[in-house]
Amino acid sequence: MRKYFTLPLLLVLAVGLSALTAVAQTTGTVKGVCKDSDGKPIVQAEVEWTGLESGHVYKLKTNNKGEYFSLGIVPGKYNVKLSKDGKELFHINNVAVGLDETELPFDLKKEQTAAAQAAGLTPEQAKAREEAAAKAANETKTVGSLNEKLKAAAAASDAGDYATAINTLNEANQIDSTRDLIWFKLADAYRMSASKQTDPAEKQKNYETAAADYQKAIDLRGTSEQAQKDPENNVKTAAYYNNLADAYQRAHKVDEAIAAYNKAIQLDPAHAAGYLFNEGAVLTNAGKVDEAIVVFDKVIAADPTKAEAYYQKGINLIGKETIGKDGKATAPPGTAEAFQKYLELEPNGRFAQGAKDLLASIGAPVETGFGKKKPTK
Repeated sequence: MRKYFTLPLLLVLAVGLSALTAVAQTTGTVKGVCKDSDGKPIVQAEVEWTGLESGHVYKLKTNNKGEYFSLGIVPGKYNVKLSKDGKELFHINNVAVGLDETELPFDLKKEQTAAAQAAGLTPEQAKAREEAAAKAANETKTVGSLNEKLKAAAAASDAGDYATAINTLNEANQIDSTRDLIWFKLADAYRMSASKQTDPAEKQKNYETAAADYQKAIDLRGTSEQAQKDPENNVKTAAYYNNLADAYQRAHKVDEAIAAYNKAIQLDPAHAAGYLFNEGAVLTNAGKVDEAIVVFDKVIAADPTKAEAYYQKGINLIGKETIGKDGKATAPPGTAEAFQKYLELEPNGRFAQGAKDLLASIGAPVETGFGKKKPTK
């Protein structure tokens, strides 16, 4: 009878041993509490464990107390990174995980103190360094986002889609409304879009909006410490004033346009001839002949080779011609010389035929030899 029961008993023992083997622990557990530099829990942060040998990656979230916990971690060496909103806060490398529980807290205040002591810094200095680093990282992220918006807006403007450009630049201002370049580009988009408007009221509104945005860009640049350190600050600000003046003159605000051009000249005297020429054109279009002549004389003084300045001066002088009792028109002194100088500088220029016709109209000789090669002897 004893022999009969021996085999079943052995089978039971074998089954029992197999069950014990099946539930043997093969993974570990990790946990920890995450605190910021003020000792407060870091909520909804990500603690990422990356296995150096296994390649396993475990991404754990902290709860409202800053705690994280996970079972089933394969034993081995891990690099552990603490992040919040995509930004790394701290990392620890070569953390060993065994079959037991591994506790790895993150206390940024303690880490800062330790780093400060190692670098010979006070806790206040360490905190200031951390804040500066965080500010620099945030600035890099912001600039990257703004550059993407600027690129998209430029592509839209190049395609003539100013509405999309305006919307994109307004989105950029929602990211950061303190950047003068964004306001400048937005003003450009409004100014260019105005030319496509068929409604006079809407056209005027766009030009006025452009002028306001140019002024905003100028104001921001004037208060920017970074801009003040830029050796090209005056040149860039003068360019802002130049476009502001153009928006004003298109909005029929002549005095404001002249004031903006004069400001550009003060800031960037090296390019005064260009700004003065634009100012002279505004005065010519406004019918302010005497003032326009004075300005074009300044252009010629600044750049004697600027042919169109002579032509525009002649146009304004023609506007001052008088009609005698005999019905003959008499142009003011210097008129013929202005047109002849233009022909000398640009004998085949776009205003060459106009200059010849105007010379003929006032009975002045027309030089036809400009631009022709003299025969060799």
